[in-house]
Amino acid sequence: MKLQWAGLLLGASLEGVNAMGKYLIEAMNSERVSGYGPVDKPSWEPRFFDESPPHKGHRISREDWTLTCSSEDSDYPCQNALDGSNTTSWRSGPVGDAKGHSITVDLKNHYTVSALVILPPIDIETDGLITHHEVWVSTDNKDWKGPVAYGMWPNTNRQRMSVFEPISARYVKLTTNAEATESSWIGISELNIYATLYSIPRNPKLGLWGPTIDFPVVPVAGAQEKSGNIVLWSSWAADQFHSTPGGKTAMARWNPITDEVSKRIVTDTQHDMFCPGISIDGTGMMVVTGGNDASPTSLYDGEQDKWIKGPEMHLRRGYQASTTLDDGRVFVIGGSWAGGSNIAKDGEVYDPVTRNWTMLPGAKAKPLLTDDMEGPWRADNHAWLFGWKKNSVFQAGPSKAMNWYYVEGEGSFKGVGNRDQDDDSMSGNAVMFDAVKGKILTLGGSPDYDKSWATSNAHIITLGEPDAEPEVRKAGKGGKMHYERVFHTSVVLPDGKVFIAGGQTFGVAFNEENVQFVPEMYDPETDTFTELAQNNVVRVYHTLSILLPDGRILNGGGGLCGNCSANHYDAQIFTPPYLLTEKGELRPRPEITTKLPDSIQVGQKLKFHTNGRIASASLVRLGSATHTVNTDQRRVPLYIKKRVPVFGRYHVHIPNDPGIVIPGYWMLFVMDKDGTPSIAKTIFIKSNVKTGIEASDETQYYSSPRSRFQIELAK
Repeated sequence: MKLQWAGLLLGASLEGVNAMGKYLIEAMNSERVSGYGPVDKPSWEPRFFDESPPHKGHRISREDWTLTCSSEDSDYPCQNALDGSNTTSWRSGPVGDAKGHSITVDLKNHYTVSALVILPPIDIETDGLITHHEVWVSTDNKDWKGPVAYGMWPNTNRQRMSVFEPISARYVKLTTNAEATESSWIGISELNIYATLYSIPRNPKLGLWGPTIDFPVVPVAGAQEKSGNIVLWSSWAADQFHSTPGGKTAMARWNPITDEVSKRIVTDTQHDMFCPGISIDGTGMMVVTGGNDASPTSLYDGEQDKWIKGPEMHLRRGYQASTTLDDGRVFVIGGSWAGGSNIAKDGEVYDPVTRNWTMLPGAKAKPLLTDDMEGPWRADNHAWLFGWKKNSVFQAGPSKAMNWYYVEGEGSFKGVGNRDQDDDSMSGNAVMFDAVKGKILTLGGSPDYDKSWATSNAHIITLGEPDAEPEVRKAGKGGKMHYERVFHTSVVLPDGKVFIAGGQTFGVAFNEENVQFVPEMYDPETDTFTELAQNNVVRVYHTLSILLPDGRILNGGGGLCGNCSANHYDAQIFTPPYLLTEKGELRPRPEITTKLPDSIQVGQKLKFHTNGRIASASLVRLGSATHTVNTDQRRVPLYIKKRVPVFGRYHVHIPNDPGIVIPGYWMLFVMDKDGTPSIAKTIFIKSNVKTGIEASDETQYYSSPRSRFQIELAK
């Protein structure tokens, strides 16, 4: 009976007996739409055809937003940036003061924001483009956090983006620097904000990510200068390496002290420096070899910000590796990615004084080849090379076979067995974290360059004399990291720990699946791997990491594939736990209060003052990085002696072997009892090995006064 009445009532309602029946039917069919309520259905939305989209980001609907602009042209009002059309735009008035321009978004609700995307006015060329910028966030429009992202966008009127770690905010503000703006006004056609559906807990005990630094290039290669500046580059174009016309490289330069980002196109050396070998030689000059233009050598004098054309190598090379020897020369081997794989890419050596390359036909590339499924053009790529004692070079990988190389005469090699039970580990990492003890940590990689499963394998290699078989043992619990990784990057820290970030579990170039977002840290004292703070930016193929003089880490890049969705025009800063209190504030640092000498020779005593007691000290060589390779970085722990009874005065002895302390620029760090490092001071360390440097007339070869000065120091 009850069911009959229910049916009769429903039928009456739907058939119109009930006056609400029509409305109920419309509601059930989702037809109760007036057409007059605000809705964000833009005719233009961001498209990520030439850059990686915000990871798991969702475009926030804009119908409730309000904008506040620092100024506006009456014909181009502020709200045009939200009208959904790419044919209209907001344009600021001319700069009236040094504050520059700003546009503030009130999202009306709190979101976990993770990216800002703008489309410049499409009816202009370069006028009105926003290049230098900062992104700030706030929950109340009073207390602003950030910048969460800053830097320099490319000066094109294509869509531009800043991604950053997800953070709760209601207000987002984009500002520009009046002095850095290339035009007297700026414009935005469309502005969008992205948010994630999750947040990432901030635990200072695990380190902190941010800010993001935006660059005008995809940074796939980079190196540190004596000043602390970082020089970064892509290829002939800012976003692609293929179809190169040759002869030029797009470059950016970042000052981590002033946060200034600059750009240039390098044509001085007629060299497309994509996929090169990079080493900082014994005079402090960066030596960049081969790549897209496979024979040239380019030299970079960071003090003068000057590129100098060097001599061509004997063989055309790309994806080769190089390393600096104990006398300051540079050894290079491999590189069949360019110049053909039908010619063995045996070793050769560069002399920075005579500026000549010498072929070493006895330093064969064959012993270091991997068994790559794609054949010889992949098999000799990205060798793990370490300059060592008596002008020797140790090759630790990525092949499972290990070898010594010698550069005297016509060169030679000696095989010293396999790296334990490890397989070939292409695009893995190798880091010399204690050069005094000859300790090298190897991490991950995969048997083949592309479309290959990564491993979590980790080993410690201990070097002895340069003809002895090294000791190899597993690192960490069971010889494993927490995660499988390939295309990842690693950095040795002042305290000897090794930071490992990014990578994939299944390595595919220009692909952003199977990504590892949780970095980890290896502690050699406890022989353990520890998980660190998760980030939210993909870092896989073509990424890099470089230690900064303040003990933080620059981690960036990825992609460089033209119109593809894997390009990352940015980097992030990671602040390790040793710099943070439990509340996430910066710890007080020890400080080196004296000016160090410009140079010192291996074996000599170095004296310095500090502002308080220190517990340890170390040297870390300036690094260079590309394609998972950083053969310049290494750490030398120092035994400190207090100059009693005077407070805060110490001295250390530089080890007497230039195979341990490779000549060049080094950062001196001191650490307090909590392991917090100072801001480093940079010093040039000279070799005591007699070479052609001592016998040459350097003035014939060096146009750089600094380079001539360094040669004189080596005499």
